[in-house]
Amino acid sequence: MRLGYLYSRYPVISQTFCDAEMLALERLGIELEIGSVYPPLTSLRHEHISRLRAQVRYAPPQEILKIWEKGAKTTGKWPGALVDQHEQKYGPSFKAEQRARNALYFAHLFARNGVDHFHVHFANRAAHTAIFLKEISKIPFSVTAHGQDFMKDLGNDDLLREICAAAEFVAAETDYSRELLCQQCPDSTGKIYRVYNGIDLEFFPVPYPSTANPVPRIISVGRVVAFKGFEDLIDACGELARRGLDFNCEIVGDGPLRDDLQAKIDTLKLSLRIKLLGSLSQGSVIEKLRVADIFALASVTDRQGASDVFPTVIVEAMAAARPVVSTRLAGIPELVAHGETGLLVAPGDTSALVQALEELIRDPELRSRYGRAGRARIEQHFRIEHTVAPLLQLFETASGQRRASHPPSVAAATFGVARSEAAHQIAYLIDRWPDKDLPLIERELGEMKQRGVSIVPFVCELNSGVRLSRAMERMAPWLEFLPDAMVIEAEWRANPVLAQKLEEERAQQESRSPSAIFLRQARFALVLRRLLMERKISHVHATTSRALVCALILQKIVRQGDGLVRRQADVTVSATIEPRTELPRDWVKAALPRCVGGRVHDRKLFEAQTGSFVLDKTGGFHLTGRTKFWQQWAESLLRWSCRDRKSKIENRK
Repeated sequence: MRLGYLYSRYPVISQTFCDAEMLALERLGIELEIGSVYPPLTSLRHEHISRLRAQVRYAPPQEILKIWEKGAKTTGKWPGALVDQHEQKYGPSFKAEQRARNALYFAHLFARNGVDHFHVHFANRAAHTAIFLKEISKIPFSVTAHGQDFMKDLGNDDLLREICAAAEFVAAETDYSRELLCQQCPDSTGKIYRVYNGIDLEFFPVPYPSTANPVPRIISVGRVVAFKGFEDLIDACGELARRGLDFNCEIVGDGPLRDDLQAKIDTLKLSLRIKLLGSLSQGSVIEKLRVADIFALASVTDRQGASDVFPTVIVEAMAAARPVVSTRLAGIPELVAHGETGLLVAPGDTSALVQALEELIRDPELRSRYGRAGRARIEQHFRIEHTVAPLLQLFETASGQRRASHPPSVAAATFGVARSEAAHQIAYLIDRWPDKDLPLIERELGEMKQRGVSIVPFVCELNSGVRLSRAMERMAPWLEFLPDAMVIEAEWRANPVLAQKLEEERAQQESRSPSAIFLRQARFALVLRRLLMERKISHVHATTSRALVCALILQKIVRQGDGLVRRQADVTVSATIEPRTELPRDWVKAALPRCVGGRVHDRKLFEAQTGSFVLDKTGGFHLTGRTKFWQQWAESLLRWSCRDRKSKIENRK
C-alpha cells in the first residue's frame, strides 16, 4: 500500500502528533507521499522531521496552478460541475475554485506516484480540497477530525457532512470529538471511529527522575492564543506569589497574544517569576519538561467557541513523568486521570487553579507519584505503536476494498498519467524562470522531450514579474518548482553541519563564487538533493552559471548520501554558460573542467576546455539551428548520463 497525506500547511510546530504518526507508519514499512497546499509559516522545525523518508511536496505558485486549471478545462479534467455546486451552496468565502486548483496538482502527484489512498489531518481547507482531489483522480481519502477544525474553523456544518460522506472513514481523536461528529453528521456515524493521537516514547527515555529544584518550576506549552488559558495561569501565579509561595513559571510558544501577556506579567510585577520563551524546537521543549516540576495548561473555550480538545503537550508532559494541572474540557479528562496523574479544575476557575498548583508546589512526593502514574498511563494507552495500529487497520481495509473493486492503475489511468519507470533521468537546473538569459529554454525542453530524453526541469525560483508567453504556459505544467523561501531556509537550518562544511570548503577555494550567489545556490542544493535521488537523476545540466554553482554542490553532497536516502552512483554535470555571466571569470574557468561537457559563448573559454563542449553561435551547434543541433545535443546528454539510447532517438527522427 502506498499512502498519501495531504495537509493544508506542513510542518506546523504545534502538531507533533502528525509527525509521530507518519514516522510510525514508515517504520511499519508503509510508503508515504506527503503533500502540503501551503508552506510553513516559520523556518523553525522539530529535529525529528528529518527522519521522514518521504519528501514533502508543496503546490506550485497560484499563477502556475491557474495554468494547470486552464489545461484541465481543455482536457476535461476540471471538476467544473462540482466547483459550481460548491460555490452556489457554500458561497465565495469557501474558495471552491482555488481548492479545485490545488487539488489538480496533488491529484497528478498522487496518481503519478501510485498512491492508493490518502489521509487528511483536520476537517478544514485540506479536507475540502480532498473532495475535489477525489473527484479528479478517483483516489479515495479519509480524515482525522480533531475538534476546533470542525467545531469552528470549517465554518459550515453542511460542508462537514459532505466531507464525512465523501471520506472512506473519519477518525476522531477523542470520544468527546467522536460524539460531536456523530451528532453533526448522523448519516456517517457508522464510519466515524475514535483514534487517539499517540507519542513516540523514544524521545522520553525511562527513567525520568523526579526533579529536585530548590524553587519549583512550572512549565506551560502552547500557541499564545486565548483558548490556551495563559491569562488564567498568569493570574493564578499572581495569587500564588501573594500567598508567599516560591516558584518560577515558563511559557513556551508564540502567537498573537504574546505582547498582551507580557503586559499583564509586567502589570502584576511577575517578570522575575514568569518568562515567555517563544517557540522552541521539540528537543528544547523536551529538555524544559525534563527539568520542570509541574506542567500546567489552563485551557478554556474562547469567545468564538474554540478550545483545546486533546493537547499533545499534556501527553508529552505525562511521558516525561510530570504531574499535570489542567481543566475538565473536551477530551482532556480522557487523558488526565484526576487525582491519579494530575489535577483537573473547571475551565476559567482561577481559584481552583491556584489551589491545585499550590497543592503540588507544597508536596514533592505527590508530584512524584502523579508523574510516575502519568508515565505508566501513557505507556499503556498512548504510545504511538498502540494508537497507530487501529488507524493502519482502517487504511488497509479501505485500500483492500478499493483494490477489490478497481484495478491498481485506475487513478493513473483516470488522470492520464503513469508512474515514471525511467531507470535514470536528467535534471535541468533552472535558477530563475522566466529568465532573459534563457530565451529558448522552452524550445530546448520541447526538443528534448520530442526525442525521448527523460528530463526533469527543476525551477528554483519563479520570476513572477514576467508575463508568460504561450510557449511558457504550455511548458509550465511540466516544470517542477522548488518550495518557497521558508521551506528552503528550514532545510538549511536543519543541516548545520553540512551547511558549515560547504561554507568552509568554499572559503578554501582559490576561485570562489560570490557569497550571495553561493548561499542562495547552496540552499537550493540542500532541497534538491533528495529530489534528485528519488527521481533517479544520473546527470544534471545547469542552464546558467548560477545554476552551475548549485549543480556542483549537488554533485558533492549526493555522492555522500544521508541517513534517509542511500548513497547513489556519481552524478555527472554539464553546463550552459550565458554570454554575460554574474560569476567571476576565474570561477567559471575553474568550474568548467568539473563538467563532462556543455555549451559556452566565449571563444577563449571554449578553447580552454578539454571535455565535450560546444561553442554556441559560432560553431555547428548553434541555438538557432534546427534538427541537427538538437539531435546532437540530445545524444550528448544521454552519453553524459551514461545511458546511451542513441538508437531509440534515431528511431524518433
